[in-house]
Amino acid sequence: MISQDTDLTKYKYVTVIDNDTYRMPPELVQYQIQLYDAVGQSGLTMVSQYRMGDLTQEEQSALLIAKFGVSARQEETVVTVNFIDFNTDRPLVSCQGAYTTLGFSANADIKGALRRVGEQISKTFNR
Repeated sequence: MISQDTDLTKYKYVTVIDNDTYRMPPELVQYQIQLYDAVGQSGLTMVSQYRMGDLTQEEQSALLIAKFGVSARQEETVVTVNFIDFNTDRPLVSCQGAYTTLGFSANADIKGALRRVGEQISKTFNR
């Protein structure tokens, strides 16, 4: 989902927030590399969350914050990545990937959900 009247071409940078609110559950941390790869498919330049303050005002106006959530249940695993404008805190894009093996393999579910959210991110930002 993309917010109406949003010009994604003005954005050049993205940072992934990983704090107490947006932290991958401990059992899924092994998949964090794949999550960062999925965000990397946006075509935006990754900036460390600790280096955002080093960007110029112009660069900050082209910065998106990526926040993620993971819901792992027996029925399916859903990975959501929300992109928020750095200066306004306005949510602009929400990408979601879901996958299920009907409870047979939690490992395959998370991998499938990450692959699908990565594909959606890539399609959204690489038009």
